[in-house]
Amino acid sequence: MTDISATKVDVERQPVLFIPHGGGPCFFMDWPHVWDRMGEHLRGIGKTLPRRPSAIVVMSAHWETDRPTVTSGKAPPLIYDYYGFPEHTYALQYPAPGSPVLANQVRRLLERAGIAGDEDDQRGFDHGVFIPFMLAFPEADIPVVELSLPHHASAEDVMKIGRALEPLRDENVLLVGAGMSYHNLRRFLRPDAEADRQSIQFDGWLTKAVEAAPSQRALLLASWEDAPCARVCHPEAEHLMPLMFVAGAAGIDPGSRDYSDTVMGKALSGFRFG
Repeated sequence: MTDISATKVDVERQPVLFIPHGGGPCFFMDWPHVWDRMGEHLRGIGKTLPRRPSAIVVMSAHWETDRPTVTSGKAPPLIYDYYGFPEHTYALQYPAPGSPVLANQVRRLLERAGIAGDEDDQRGFDHGVFIPFMLAFPEADIPVVELSLPHHASAEDVMKIGRALEPLRDENVLLVGAGMSYHNLRRFLRPDAEADRQSIQFDGWLTKAVEAAPSQRALLLASWEDAPCARVCHPEAEHLMPLMFVAGAAGIDPGSRDYSDTVMGKALSGFRFG
């Protein structure tokens, strides 16, 4: 006999997403056509979900701490952590509520997995969160908890954090990693044919790794530094680590690329599991 309750949970279980957050407040500037496809992808995310999430836990590339920390304030402010952009981009608003209860649950799940963590009731949302969420969840009415990336954590360490939080998916919590699949700013913002080719090589490898069988996927992502052009595309790892977070939270769910584009010559991707 079919277990109806188990089937229902499986159908309604939230996926996990690795989304590109763009360049600074790029979607809210006169930057013709460069970010159009990425913006369109982000605006369409809500329609791809099985139901409206009760809450969101997001790891951003732009918050690093000594150990995993969650925002636990009821109304987190915004952190305009970008520089040299038009004045109006420092007046953008995203008044999504926080969730002290969910923040505490995240910390307890981490502790149950042997991962010590902290809560911060003063920390706000950085631009890796509020900029893409202004497009993906524009009503700003879904509670959001941001989770930090531990300094110098390995890919395997970050996947363990994701694995610890996988049960939240069955409680209608959406787990999101916000980063960029290519992040070498010195070569991103100028014409560079060699860097363009290298980004395509790495992007191809990354897509194959994400779409591999789950056991193989974990091994490949854990050794991402051995991939073609990996350290050229990511001199520092912080913008790739949110992908490791959601890959860990994916469990045995298959992964696929759900966004693919070329921005200023560089190949960029977004990924979905489940």
